[in-house]
Amino acid sequence: MAQVNIRVDDNVKARAESACLEMGLNMTTAINIFLVKLGNERRIPFEVSANPLMTRKEAEELFLRKMKAAEKEVSEGKYKTSEEVHKILGV
Repeated sequence: MAQVNIRVDDNVKARAESACLEMGLNMTTAINIFLVKLGNERRIPFEVSANPLMTRKEAEELFLRKMKAAEKEVSEGKYKTSEEVHKILGV
């Protein structure tokens, strides 16, 4: 069996340990669950977001609204290059 050593902020560790205890787990079991899912699914088994205040659905809706606005402005001849369109979309 392998051993993994990680460094984590004391407050983060305390909060995680408390959450694990509430679920009847210890930290080792919780981390093993994460690693098994990561290995099996080849992905982070939860959403990772640059803006935790915005859900994936909200981000997709915002992007679609920007796309529709950009399409309208392009059809009206407001933009001449794809770089200008990318700028308003934030991509």
